[in-house]
Amino acid sequence: AVAEAAVFGITHPYWIEAVTAVVVPKPGEKIEPDEITAHCREHLAGFKIPKYVVITEALPKNPSGKILKRELRDAYAHLADG
Repeated sequence: AVAEAAVFGITHPYWIEAVTAVVVPKPGEKIEPDEITAHCREHLAGFKIPKYVVITEALPKNPSGKILKRELRDAYAHLADG
């Protein structure tokens, strides 16, 4: 159900850096953040599991199609605040 995703770290007061995933669902699909976390828990080591999962319509990209992770870090830095 996932069309594309970006995974990056955001500054966190306790973990120093928290793994964050921003996921774009395929057209017509609906994804819940808990589904992504559960899937990761089955297939990844504990430190690789995202602490935050955000579902969005599109990822920011440059003209050549590269995902702009710096923009994502800035946009979602507030997740670790509270």
